[in-house]
Amino acid sequence: MINFLLARIGSAIVTIFGASVLAFVVLRAVPTNPARLIAGPFATEEVIAQVTASLGLDKPLPVQYFDYIVSFFSGDWGFSYSAGQPVLSQILQRLPASAELALYAFLFAFIGAVVITVAINYLRSVWLDRLLRLVSFISAGVPPFWLALLFLMVFFEQFGWFPGPVGRGPAPEHIRTGLFTIDYLLAGNFSGFGAAFHHLALPSLALALGPFGYLVRLLRANMLDVVNEPFVTVLHAKGVAPVTTHFRHILPNAFLPTLTAGGLILAQLLGGSVLVERIFAWPGIGTLVIDGILRQDYAVVQAFIMLSAIIYIGVNLLVDILYGYVDPRVRRS
Repeated sequence: MINFLLARIGSAIVTIFGASVLAFVVLRAVPTNPARLIAGPFATEEVIAQVTASLGLDKPLPVQYFDYIVSFFSGDWGFSYSAGQPVLSQILQRLPASAELALYAFLFAFIGAVVITVAINYLRSVWLDRLLRLVSFISAGVPPFWLALLFLMVFFEQFGWFPGPVGRGPAPEHIRTGLFTIDYLLAGNFSGFGAAFHHLALPSLALALGPFGYLVRLLRANMLDVVNEPFVTVLHAKGVAPVTTHFRHILPNAFLPTLTAGGLILAQLLGGSVLVERIFAWPGIGTLVIDGILRQDYAVVQAFIMLSAIIYIGVNLLVDILYGYVDPRVRRS
């Protein structure tokens, strides 16, 4: 088990290093001059040279990369000249909003896919199975930003059932975790929890439908494979109850690939849902990154790429470890 953990951790470190190099090189290759943007369009060459030196952009690229990595892991993620704030403080302010949105989208997708797929597989209804396949096919093929626009047109403008693109709604009086629904529950304010959940519903559902379709197709295919295994026939021949066969033997054997895919989907959602956040005016990291790209504020973009890579690789590492713990064959391989 120790060799398995060391191998996974080493692989994660190498992957983070590769992502950091790629992000650094790509942003340095962009045809723009941060010193010119900071100094302004009427700055003289002498002033631009001073700003370039102050940013360390006159140093060789390997030295710049080393300085950036040391600064990043020591908590200095650069300075956003467009906002006039350190990048780290900006991201810390917006991270809870993105995390809450990603968490609810993941819960909707994962729990919905598992419950519905297992129930229909157990009932063995041909029509329900066809309907589920149709829904999963459509939801997996439709882009989230299009769903977000459709939801706003139908459920906000047409019926008025949900809030429009107004962000997270009123903030709790005492913020502890930054997740409004959790903070309202901790304060015992259930009406506030309902209001926060009401604002979360449409953007989280728009994000959840794509992963929901993918997870349904994956779990359904794995369960159909396991149902046809010889040991299931033996269980039926021995008179084991269908409920026991289904939930104790078929589901656990078919669930591991879904668990792995769920971890990757959660990591992807935590990395920011850029377009959906923009459409719903959600004050998360996605909106911050779009503003950074439009204003050519690449310190923000570079920090976002690094943070996304670390989150994605970290969650993937946890899933790998959990997978190896559940299935001994993975550890031995």
